[in-house]
Amino acid sequence: MKRNSKLSIALHVLGHMAVKPEEPFTSEQMAAFAATNPVVIRRTLGQLRGAGLVTSERGKLGGWKLSKAPDAISIADVYRALDERLYVGNKGGDENPPQCAIEIGLAGAINQGLERAENAFQHSIESTTLEDLAAALRQ
Repeated sequence: MKRNSKLSIALHVLGHMAVKPEEPFTSEQMAAFAATNPVVIRRTLGQLRGAGLVTSERGKLGGWKLSKAPDAISIADVYRALDERLYVGNKGGDENPPQCAIEIGLAGAINQGLERAENAFQHSIESTTLEDLAAALRQ
């Protein structure tokens, strides 16, 4: 998964949040988790808040929290909320390897699903020809 995409950042910080769902996390804390800027975290989580996946509270004891139990939020929910494509593999290469156990686990799980989806997609289009497309256009 591309490490600087909104989806990878969101899944990374949500993974940390899921470990301690009752604890509010500041943008600064999550930026440290994902090795990015707190503004990036706030923008990304703002989209997730709009989709009802996280909440935020201002103030000294405030921060970001999951709005539902971790088992009630799927990666697909996050994917749809961000409207961003997934990328297979570590696009950062050897210079930017995953460092966190949560990020490594997420990458493995997502890549397995993407490989199955890619295989199914390729299998489904193997039997579709240009004639099939032309016939559909004629109707």
